[in-house]
Amino acid sequence: MKEDKDFMRRAIALASESVRRGGGPFGAVIVKDGEVVAEGSNSVTLLNDPTAHAEVSAIREACRKLGTFHLEGCTVYTSCEPCPMCLGAIYWAGIKQIFYGNTRKDAADIGFADDFIYEELERPLEHRRLPIHPLLRDEAQENFRLWEKKSDKVEY
Repeated sequence: MKEDKDFMRRAIALASESVRRGGGPFGAVIVKDGEVVAEGSNSVTLLNDPTAHAEVSAIREACRKLGTFHLEGCTVYTSCEPCPMCLGAIYWAGIKQIFYGNTRKDAADIGFADDFIYEELERPLEHRRLPIHPLLRDEAQENFRLWEKKSDKVEY
């Protein structure tokens, strides 16, 4: 569809602009009902923020503009196949579909390898490179009891 290509070209242009101003080579556009709601580019090194990926930045902006944390009915166009963090954010946001340009292999070929995260997620906790230790679960459970009893909670 022509519109899809136009939105993807905008995501690719954002990635190019990002490289020129010192960011990473990634751009994303969020669209709802044929209109651009938000744009984002990779600002990890510019902001010293490892979560400042293009898709996450665009999701944050779209949520602010639309006044909601759930982006149902939205589509994301991203210059590269989303990393695990961005993919998780896209799922949590309820975005209905993803279009991407470069593959994660293309990204790995220029030094942006995130396959290790996919691999780590498949390993049992005790075999991951990053040690993960349960601690004070009994005390932490109180928060879940409070949430369960809350009558005015907003589910997500």
